Amino acid sequence: MEHESLKRAVKIMGSQTALGKAIGKSQAHVWAWLHRDKRAPAEQVIAIEKVSGVPRYELRPDIYPPEEYRKAS
Repeated sequence: MEHESLKRAVKIMGSQTALGKAIGKSQAHVWAWLHRDKRAPAEQVIAIEKVSGVPRYELRPDIYPPEEYRKAS
């Protein structure tokens, strides 16, 4: 799920380059997250959420459990 959510964020932004630029990272960083790490790094989740609209609890449910996030909103 995390990997698919990150792929969705890239699609929403139009490219890995566009997502990287929007959050101050290179396309190579985004590529590594997709292909090596298979998820967004914890320190980038909020930024990715802000620019793409993909919720943090989808990007990293291990850090932002969906139940807790939904209760807070």
